[in-house]
Amino acid sequence: MDLKKINIGEKLSRFSDHWNPKIVGELNGQYVKLAKFEGEFIWHKHDNEDEMFYVLKGLLKMEFRDKTVMVGENEFIIVPRGIEHRPVAEQEVSVMLFEPNTTLNTGDESNELTQEKLEKL
Repeated sequence: MDLKKINIGEKLSRFSDHWNPKIVGELNGQYVKLAKFEGEFIWHKHDNEDEMFYVLKGLLKMEFRDKTVMVGENEFIIVPRGIEHRPVAEQEVSVMLFEPNTTLNTGDESNELTQEKLEKL
C-alpha cells in the first residue's frame, strides 16, 4: 500500500491549461481533480452525478438558469445531479473537484471542451 500525501501547490504548478481537469487522487469511486478555469464554460448538466467545486484560488462564478452564486477562496459549492450550470471565471481560478469517476466534464454536452481521458498527476 502506497500511502503518500499530495501537495496541491506542486500539482497545480505542473499545468497551465484551462478546463482540463487532472486526477490527483481516488477514493470510494470518486476522483479528486485539480483544474484551472478561465473564461466561460458551456451550459451543461450531469444526469447521474453530483459535483463539488472547491475554490483554492480566485473567484468562481457558478451560473444557474435562475441565479448566480459567487464562490471564493476556501469555499465550495455542490451542484446536484440534473441541475444545469455553467462555471465562469473572469480571471484564472484554481479548483479542486470531487465527483464520481464516471463524470464527464461537459456532462450531457459534447464539444471541443470535452475531456474523455483525464491525465493523472
